[in-house]
Amino acid sequence: MKIKNIFWDVDGVLANLNYAYYNFLTKHPKYAPQYKDMKWEDLDKVLPIVPEYGALELKTHPTQGKEMDLDFCHSLEFFTNRPLYPNVIEVLKELHEKGYRQFTLSATFDVETKKKFLHKLLAEVTDFLTIECVQHGKFMHDSAKEDMLKQCFEKYGIKAEETVLVDDRIYNQYATINAGAHPVRMRCEFTTDLPENLAWIPEVKDVVEFRDWLYKNTTFE
Repeated sequence: MKIKNIFWDVDGVLANLNYAYYNFLTKHPKYAPQYKDMKWEDLDKVLPIVPEYGALELKTHPTQGKEMDLDFCHSLEFFTNRPLYPNVIEVLKELHEKGYRQFTLSATFDVETKKKFLHKLLAEVTDFLTIECVQHGKFMHDSAKEDMLKQCFEKYGIKAEETVLVDDRIYNQYATINAGAHPVRMRCEFTTDLPENLAWIPEVKDVVEFRDWLYKNTTFE
């Protein structure tokens, strides 16, 4: 399998969205009275993981999901408080030196706000990393990444079959396949297993493990 292009999801792959959720729930004036004593390991008890997502989402809170998501997206001090995972900058630079074209593909409620944040978060690599954002679609029926991948293939003149998307959400694995690219799943302590029909998809725990998988299982030329 020849791979020349890497699309990175940001939240849950390059940046720790769970960290942002935890701080939001435990420190936001509206939610801190209820969750200030919540332990990190209990995040998935407060935010039950929906099978189609396979990862934490504020929207999945049983009673306040939509409200929480809206408050989070409009509280920049929490929305932007998602640090990069370890080794992200180093790995992206190494892959650039090897010749890979790299993009971020991030779905968001406000494209301009997210782009501004990502340019600051990833400032060390924006000389070669192309940042693309797409507006969220309807909850649980969002084909935005599928459409955006196809647009990027045409916009940048790249081949789907030479492209991989690294993403933690299960529904984006389907989007990748439908777009004709190769999916790789990023896992963390709060992600759930892939459904049986997607069990063939490679899974990695971090960007270093992805890099190692890439070198071992694909070719560049």
